[in-house]
Order: sequence, then C-alpha cells, then structure tokens
Amino acid sequence: MTRPSPDARRAAAPASRRASTPSPGLPPGTDAEGLRTDVLDWYAAHARDLPWRGPDRTPWGVLVSEVMLQQTPVVRVLPVWREWLERWPEPAALAADPPGEAVRAWGRLGYPRRALRLHAAATALVERHGGRVPDDHAALLALPGVGAYTAAAVASFAFGRRHAVVDTNVRRVQARAVTGAAEPAPVLTAAESRLAEALVPDEEATAARWAVAVMELGALVCTARSPRCPACPLLARCAWVAAGRPEHEGPARRAQAWAGTDRQVRGRLLAVLREADGPVDAAALAAAWTSDAAQRARCLDGLVADGLVEPLEDGTFSLPRS
Repeated sequence: MTRPSPDARRAAAPASRRASTPSPGLPPGTDAEGLRTDVLDWYAAHARDLPWRGPDRTPWGVLVSEVMLQQTPVVRVLPVWREWLERWPEPAALAADPPGEAVRAWGRLGYPRRALRLHAAATALVERHGGRVPDDHAALLALPGVGAYTAAAVASFAFGRRHAVVDTNVRRVQARAVTGAAEPAPVLTAAESRLAEALVPDEEATAARWAVAVMELGALVCTARSPRCPACPLLARCAWVAAGRPEHEGPARRAQAWAGTDRQVRGRLLAVLREADGPVDAAALAAAWTSDAAQRARCLDGLVADGLVEPLEDGTFSLPRS
C-alpha cells in the first residue's frame, strides 16, 4: 500500500485541524462562532431604535453621531443630534456656517472642541470629497479630528465595511467574556486589538452587524458598574462569570469631579457666549464666575487657545467666526 507523501498529508489535515486551532489573538478554547451567534441573536431582539442606525441613516449622520457619542450618553446626544441634522443635513451646510455656530449648537454636550472638529471635518469633506463622506477607511482617517475608532465606526456603521470597532463597551465585553478580567486595561493594548480583530466575522455585512451588536451589549447589559449578568446572552460562556466574577485588580477608576473645576468654569463662560446674540464684554464673562478671578482668566485663556473663543480688537469676545 502506498503511503501518502508528507505534502499530501499536510494538504488533507487542515480541514480537520482548523476547528481546534485558535485564530491568532483568541485564547485557546474560545468558541468565537458561538460567541458571535449569541451576541447577534441577542442584538436582533434587543437593539435600541436609534436614528443613526435606521434604514434612512446617512453617512454624515453616522459621523455626527459618533463624534457626539464620545464620552456622552445616548439620552443627551439624541436631541442635539436631531437638531444638528435638521439644521445641517449635509457637510456643506455646516461648512458654510462659521465654526462658532457649531459650538453654539453643541449646547451642553461637553467637550466642545468636538464641535470644532466636526466643523473642520465638514470643511475637509467639501474640499476633498465633494461634500460626501468617503467610504474608504484611510480617507476617513485623514479627516481632521477623526481618529482610528471613529474612522472604523463610520466605515462599518455607514458603509457596512469589515473593521474591528473597539470602544470602551467592546473592550469590557471582551475582557469579561473572553479573558475573564473584570475590566479592560486602562488604555487599549495590542492584545485587545488582536482579540477584537479575531472576533470580527469574515463576511462584511455580518461583521458590521457584529460591531454594533457587541457595543450594544456592553452599553446595555455588560455595564461597568452593575452588569446584568442574568440577562446576558454570554452568561454560559463568560470567562469572568466562570471564574466567580473576581474583582478588578487594577487601580480604582474615580469618577471625574465637576463642581469648581476648570471644566465647569469653561462651561459657564461658553454658555454666556452661546446665549448672546453677538460679542460680549469682559464684565459679562466675569459675572459668569465670580469666586476665583485667576481661575476664570486661566480658563478664558484656555478657551482662546483651543479656538473656542475669539478675542476681538475692541476688547470683547465672541464664538469663533472663521
């Protein structure tokens, strides 16, 4: 009887071995296909009805939502997003207005430099892409203020492209369900990125749905403070639950203070400018924060340096005009 050659044996082996050989980035024994199926089935039944996910969504609407949702909960973003898209349904509409109008419309979402970044992105879209949001990841990444996460999210959620979209919610689901840790590392690690990539389905449409599904699971069920483990579709396969839900071993993450901080002062000063019909004088800004003049001056200087406030020649101040 003729023995098969070593090459023939190697050619025949992969079909039987592929199932037991973990993908790069996946811990041994991880049932990636089962995990994906459980999360996608859960999402089909529990996904929130959000306008930037609807069938009539636009790539511009997705980009705006992704920038607004950074460090800001959905409930606060929804009304501002709707007002924004009603006023500026396309990038060209926003680019035609002064950047200060973007800051004004941003309202109290916080981190108002995001408004300036969106205005700069809209201007670049008009100049480089004919006013359209490109479907190419590299072109998205080249837009002002668009980082790796936002580029991947827009490519995936707006155009159905296959990308690993990794935010805090996704990292937390991965940490618990796959690696057994209570919380992810303080900053995104190479190992987390490899794991996220290994979990993305190969088929583009499924990959795009997976990206939003695992993010939704982290936002609604596998939450940071009070995870709803009994309601989780991954309960039976969660490494963290199997390990007895061990406590986080790293440093405690403290909630950001607000009262009396520079962030509060900056917000007060910007509120005066947003609510004014035109430039305001120094006295109006001084009245916004009377407890610490040095802090107020420092914060005003910071707003000017960040491009959020424009000092005028007559000694007044306005939102940025150009």
